[in-house]
Amino acid sequence: MAPVTRAAGDEIVVTGVAQREAWRARVLPPVERLAGGIWSVPVPIPHNPLRYTLSYLIPGDDGLVVVDPGWASDEGWAALRAGLVAAGATQADVLGVVVTHVHADHHGLSRALQESGAWVAMHPAERDALNPSGSPADWLRAHHVPEEEIAALAGTIGKHRMTAAAQPDVLLDDGDPIPLAGRTVTTVWTPGHTPGHICLLEPAAGVLLTGDHLLPRISPNIGLQRPGSSPLESFLESLERVAAYDELEAFPAHEYRFRGIGTRARQLRAHHDERCAEIVAAVERLERPTIWQVAASLTWSRRWEEIGPMRVGAVAETMAHVRYLADLGALHWSGEFVTRSAARA
Repeated sequence: MAPVTRAAGDEIVVTGVAQREAWRARVLPPVERLAGGIWSVPVPIPHNPLRYTLSYLIPGDDGLVVVDPGWASDEGWAALRAGLVAAGATQADVLGVVVTHVHADHHGLSRALQESGAWVAMHPAERDALNPSGSPADWLRAHHVPEEEIAALAGTIGKHRMTAAAQPDVLLDDGDPIPLAGRTVTTVWTPGHTPGHICLLEPAAGVLLTGDHLLPRISPNIGLQRPGSSPLESFLESLERVAAYDELEAFPAHEYRFRGIGTRARQLRAHHDERCAEIVAAVERLERPTIWQVAASLTWSRRWEEIGPMRVGAVAETMAHVRYLADLGALHWSGEFVTRSAARA
């Protein structure tokens, strides 16, 4: 994930003021009761610059649903249970879990809740992502990552694969309501960050739970991890779709709440346009680079030599942009080298 430059006069409005203050102070934000009786519960992520996941408790007539319960750790489990208590509930009141996507900082604690009787829901494409094919090392070699880097980076990928992750009991496709009596919460499929990423629309409360699709300060990683897909194209299309909900307040999974969904979508679109231009310029400068060489030449939140395991995401995101540009005819990807396409050279 990378910070996104904002144009003057094109700003979002921060509504989670206490959350932003906590972010700046590098502490956990408070548990809060929000619009529509929804509760925000920060669940810490150990040793991670994102610091915490904002889980949401959505009450219904017979109990509540937890959205993105967070990273599986003793500290995270204690924080989630404390959030339930603050909301006047217990673990026994949790009817189900909805995960916006199956990354460990969102889906990790789903299993603990499932084992106590809650159902777990996700998009069908996220269910498929729980059982990836191929080894991390093979994926890295296919992108010409140097052998001396592969052992450490492959271990990073493996650490984030959840071999004992909760499998879904309920599948939510685009437009499906979540099974919670007394509420109308609808699934909005927003592929890009992952193939089955979803947002949740609660019009009565005037909110859109945006997961990692829209965050107020940074862009989600858009990485190519499956052959034949174009995650950046999917992400840009998803941005256009959620921009239609501009009147709603955004409840993201990290950082803080905000208004200005349409503005944020435009900012993210501009960010990826700038990244595409930077990649084309890098390819012209390097002439016939590999994906690894392109990624190493780009601007990241820290110097390439300092980003460590995040190089995996950098390679995946670079490949996603190259794939998008190749589909547009701006670049050519041979499977080994990136070049300007003959038509654009």
